[in-house]
Amino acid sequence: MIVSLRPLSIVCLAGLIVACSSQPSSTLGELPRTPQASIEQLLQQAANSPAGQAAALRLSATDQAYKQKDFARASAILQQVPLAELPPAQQVFASTLQAELAMANNKPKAALRALQHPSLERLAELPVEQQLRTQLVRAKALQADGQNLAAARERIFFAPLLTGTDASDNHNQIWALISTLPANELQASGDSTLDGWLGLAQAAKTPGSLEQQQKAIDNWQAQNPQHPAALELPLALQDLKKLSSAPLTQIALLLPEEGPLANVARALRDGFMAAYYQAKQNGENPPNIQFYDSSRLASLDDFYAQAQNAGAQLVIGPLEKNLVSQLNSRPQLPITTLALNYSETATTGPAQLYQFGLAAEDEAREVARRAWADGMRRAVALVPNGDWGDRVLNAFRQSWQAQGGTLIAAEHVDQPVQLAQQIADLFQLRQSEARAKRLQNALGSNVAAAPSRRRDVDFIFLAATPQQAQQIKPTLAFQYAGDVPVYATSHLFTGAYNQAQYLDLNGIRFCETPWLLNSSDPLRQQASTQWPQANGSLGRLYAMGADAFQLAPRLRQLQSLPDTRLHGLSGELSLNASQRIERQLPWAEFRDGQVQNLPDSSQ
Repeated sequence: MIVSLRPLSIVCLAGLIVACSSQPSSTLGELPRTPQASIEQLLQQAANSPAGQAAALRLSATDQAYKQKDFARASAILQQVPLAELPPAQQVFASTLQAELAMANNKPKAALRALQHPSLERLAELPVEQQLRTQLVRAKALQADGQNLAAARERIFFAPLLTGTDASDNHNQIWALISTLPANELQASGDSTLDGWLGLAQAAKTPGSLEQQQKAIDNWQAQNPQHPAALELPLALQDLKKLSSAPLTQIALLLPEEGPLANVARALRDGFMAAYYQAKQNGENPPNIQFYDSSRLASLDDFYAQAQNAGAQLVIGPLEKNLVSQLNSRPQLPITTLALNYSETATTGPAQLYQFGLAAEDEAREVARRAWADGMRRAVALVPNGDWGDRVLNAFRQSWQAQGGTLIAAEHVDQPVQLAQQIADLFQLRQSEARAKRLQNALGSNVAAAPSRRRDVDFIFLAATPQQAQQIKPTLAFQYAGDVPVYATSHLFTGAYNQAQYLDLNGIRFCETPWLLNSSDPLRQQASTQWPQANGSLGRLYAMGADAFQLAPRLRQLQSLPDTRLHGLSGELSLNASQRIERQLPWAEFRDGQVQNLPDSSQ
């Protein structure tokens, strides 16, 4: 097929242009014209015209309705056109309209089906404008269907036919698609143009400092001087180049030294400074750090004025949720700020505000992601009573159902005495016992029948403290549900390696920070020597502090390159559209009282 996703050679391109400039062949037919008449006039004329002419008029009317964004009317008119009876040129036109209308209704698969019509074999014989219109909707449908590599191929294929701003827009769209590809898709394809784009993506994903990343991009440009992306670097990479040429030299660290959050702040500060000193030991030139006490703030305005006068380019903090909420409600901030908590509302804040924290909701979403990747589809949930449990359950439910999973039931656990009853209710054991009793009464004799649990549950989502988890797992076994997989948040893991304690948790899978799962990490070892508590559950805060230091010079990078991920000690970090840092966590499992790391999931 002429428009199949493959490299476009110069000879092929010349052939396309020649074909487009020639008159349509007798078997191809003509495209519908663009008359000055209104939709009503076109439809009235079609009603009084022979079949062939009427179909062309209705196609013109459909096109006008589509361009006026009256999609319902366009679809209704198009349904009156007998596609099989049209000449090939009009079949291409009609199929393209079908695809455009499907995309307007957010149905990319339907759009792709419309573009599989046999008439598309002859697309190259049509004018360039029609080729571009058809191929553009195909590219958009592929992208909406999650086929980013195929969408990029399509855009690369028709890029030589574009000029001006259309060419620049398409150029940056190609990069937006390529930059989102995972590493396993950045493999040579045999198409030199596509392979150049893939090589640029590999360079842009180079780990290390911004300077190392920019050097890799510069090397790629030097090795591929005639590649379209070398001749015109994508805008996101131009922004990255500006960023690397203006290094961060002054940071204001805003944390409370007194009050209920002082201990949390101390762990964050120590983790931050551990990363700072490690950077110095590695020969880097880290920014200067200025310390400010948020527990003694007169006002945020006074703080920002003071930090500005001291030359701060970035604020890290505050930690207090009420202060973060105040910042989030402002239209803009005088200094770019990485808050170490999340605002109380989900509304997007000013462009200068980024938010980073160890939200339990992140872990609930991580459980949903991992369980789905492992092939689970039907879940039940056990979470604590109270606001925390409600928030975690809601985050899990939303993420799980968005993927297509089913949450069958949920229980809020509290008192141990109620736990057995709650789990029995969750797995419908009482119904099983009632069935056995009815059978016994009917037969008039004892029936040897153990209760059986419901069989439509793939796994249990568990958010619990270590003490709760130690009660829950044995109770599951007692209630005939010990074989149901359990996926948990990190809250059941203390960080200490106590074999006797973890025997009761055997088989539970849980997500956790790399800091606590990798005792051989150099920064953790160094920090733990000075602060032994960094080996326990407080280690998550040390990890977050260290990651705040790593994030500091990369916030604009995360914004410019949306697919960028930083391999941090609190998780794999990325930035979402609301400028909140999201974490993807590694996984482990309790086995015979030991913590065993699990390989990454396939998705």
